[in-house]
Amino acid sequence: MRDIDLRTFVALARNRHFGRTARELHTTQPGVSARLSGLEAELGCRLVNRGDGGFALTAQGEAALESFERVLDEIERLRERLRRGAGQPQEPLRIGAIDTVAATWLPGLMAALHRDFPAPRVELTVEGTAQLVHSMRRGGLDLIFCLHPVLEEGIRSYPACGYEMIWAGAPGLVDPARTYRVAELAALPVVSFARGTPPFQMIAPFFYDERVHAADITTCNSLHAMISLLIAGYGVGALPTVTIAREMEQGLLHRVRIAKPFPPLPIIASYRAGAEQGAVREAVRRARAAVLDYCAASDPAQVWTGAAGDPAGAEAPG
Repeated sequence: MRDIDLRTFVALARNRHFGRTARELHTTQPGVSARLSGLEAELGCRLVNRGDGGFALTAQGEAALESFERVLDEIERLRERLRRGAGQPQEPLRIGAIDTVAATWLPGLMAALHRDFPAPRVELTVEGTAQLVHSMRRGGLDLIFCLHPVLEEGIRSYPACGYEMIWAGAPGLVDPARTYRVAELAALPVVSFARGTPPFQMIAPFFYDERVHAADITTCNSLHAMISLLIAGYGVGALPTVTIAREMEQGLLHRVRIAKPFPPLPIIASYRAGAEQGAVREAVRRARAAVLDYCAASDPAQVWTGAAGDPAGAEAPG
């Protein structure tokens, strides 16, 4: 049983299309079919149901996929150990994240990765969603955590977590004991994430749906800078609760009580899923674990795994 046959079957099971698999593996559709037929002949069972333009793994195919993925991961780990032992240069694992992720569970992920991918094996980029998606599409990143999936061939996405979003402001600007109407909130200066970002795009409907308009909006592309502006009393802003928990405990910021909740913030993970991406798959596993650990130590109403808006949501299978 050849390594290339296992990789071909795993890629075919993921793509569910012979043509896409052939392009990914730089071969032909007959070549993919021949490798699949060879595997089925060697195992003595059918792995894929063909016909009627559809694609489905058989029960034996599902079992084989699970085993093949484990075998390929072990092979990749062995290769990494041998490369390190031989002192060969290794390609870096390139990870991107928005600063909301960088301020919460990303340090736990980085600590786990550095146990297995010592520097300079891991390269971290903190940027906005648009920049991260653009860079991944151009091949500059392997794994990103942002607010949109990357919809490209050879890239998979899953909902990593969701954050509760609340309005907050400095003690001199807002009264924590008072419940504000949307119109009263609109009359205050607003500090928002950068124009064009998903959180900024949530601002207008929040007010427009109540037929009011927030005239004084200052945009900022840095979470840290936004928090500093809010503490200075420059305005009110909608931020993930977990990112300002310390400032609220210290009395530097107060939650703005308002009847209308702000939509939660979804974090989507996207990663390269090619047949040669063993290190990326390992990073995805550690990312899932880092999110679970962070959520277990946090208020479940403020951050949760799975889809945003569903604190009980489960993670998508990898």
